[in-house]
Amino acid sequence: MNPFIQSNLQLSDPISRREMIRLGARGFGALGLASILSPEILKGNTGRVAGVLGQPHSKPKAKRAIYLFFSGGPSHIDMYDFKPAIRKTHGIELPESIRQGQRLTGMTSGQKSFPCVAPMFDFQKYGRNGTYISELLPHIATIVDDITIIKSVNTEAINHDPAITYINTGTQQLGHPSMGAWLSYGLGSSNQNLPGYVVMISKGGGQSQALYSRLWGSGFLSSRHQGVKFRSAGEPVLYLNNPPGINPQSRRSILDHIARINQDRLQSVGDPEIEARISQYEMAYRMQTSVPELTDLSDEPDHVFELYGPESREPGTFAYNCILARRMAERGVPFTQLFHRGWDQHGSLPRLIRLQCKNIDQPAAALIKDLKMRGMFDDTLVICGGEFGRTIYSQGKLSETDHGRDHHGRCFTMWMAGAGIKRGFEYGETDDFSYNIVKNPVHINDLNATVLHQFGIDHQRFTYKYQGLDQRLTGVQGARVVGDILA
Repeated sequence: MNPFIQSNLQLSDPISRREMIRLGARGFGALGLASILSPEILKGNTGRVAGVLGQPHSKPKAKRAIYLFFSGGPSHIDMYDFKPAIRKTHGIELPESIRQGQRLTGMTSGQKSFPCVAPMFDFQKYGRNGTYISELLPHIATIVDDITIIKSVNTEAINHDPAITYINTGTQQLGHPSMGAWLSYGLGSSNQNLPGYVVMISKGGGQSQALYSRLWGSGFLSSRHQGVKFRSAGEPVLYLNNPPGINPQSRRSILDHIARINQDRLQSVGDPEIEARISQYEMAYRMQTSVPELTDLSDEPDHVFELYGPESREPGTFAYNCILARRMAERGVPFTQLFHRGWDQHGSLPRLIRLQCKNIDQPAAALIKDLKMRGMFDDTLVICGGEFGRTIYSQGKLSETDHGRDHHGRCFTMWMAGAGIKRGFEYGETDDFSYNIVKNPVHINDLNATVLHQFGIDHQRFTYKYQGLDQRLTGVQGARVVGDILA
């Protein structure tokens, strides 16, 4: 008899009331374990992993999202937010009436002067509405009629770690769930063989800020909702493959026995993290088959690699990760986030931003075109941007070729596309210094509320009780859905 299920109880023994309750509880526990080991038993073999909401609050536009996150603060001034008057600001001191005593970072707080430096790149109008796009982004210029460019995003954070934590979790404090974790918790996933939230990281040629795993963590939610990081070399996921001497049958047997031990422990102490551990063991087992198939791009035709550009065949590049993100979207992964590092350009900005844009321009545009060709654009939400922008004034001495820009959270640019977002639309307006918002501000929590809305989630009703507060992705102080950008 299997020692993990052996019982001293004989069929002829009388059963006390206490013993009957104990055995009944184990029966429900076994049912719960079965739902983890074989979800198809309780889910009609659909393969869907349910979220806590069961159903969205309203009819969703988005089935999945791909978030292109440019870590370090891409310069909106040099990429998107151009107006002819900005050329007149070059070389002049930024007026105090514009700076308005803004809190400065440690990089420029000691500067005696703040000379403005206009973009060093040409801008042209593209699309039906004549949208200005920098020469740095010739491929994104070809998709302006498919995206909404938001020029009035803003945040209170002025340094990288609090800013990137803020936009990803809704607060500058540590320990809160990321957007992908919230969506996993609320909506679950349509594919039980892949994680509901996947993260991939690529690096450009500029100065890179650290990225911590808490940025895709689950915070106070169950750890089953945290993002799974795919690596750029070697095994896509650490410890996924069986060690030498262990075959799939042996691993299956080991996992079954461990699950029973964990289930007994769960019955005793009621810690939900034990159930999460069982679930994650099972996910890892199923991923042994699904992940190699997902990450094998040998079935992608040549024209796909040509669409995404020359780096698309190189594992670990942004272009390669964009193809993987599309493949994940095809397989029902609800939330994929691509972090591209290297945008912190405090010096040598003209040279470094050119390299960074070369990394991302063709792949980002190709992703939109690819989704459209496959009929996935209308239910896939694409989000693109960083944690803040850059200042109009030069960090350090003004130079035509070697200037830098400091962090700037008062206004910066992001774009969104697909899943009910307006096409060929610009929203928000900044002053002639691209320094302050003069029309239609969009706080980062407003942006996140809009993302949730496209998934059919009312951000005000989507809460989790923690530390005496109804915690939300959009913070506890309120946010709004940006209805003006919705089709």
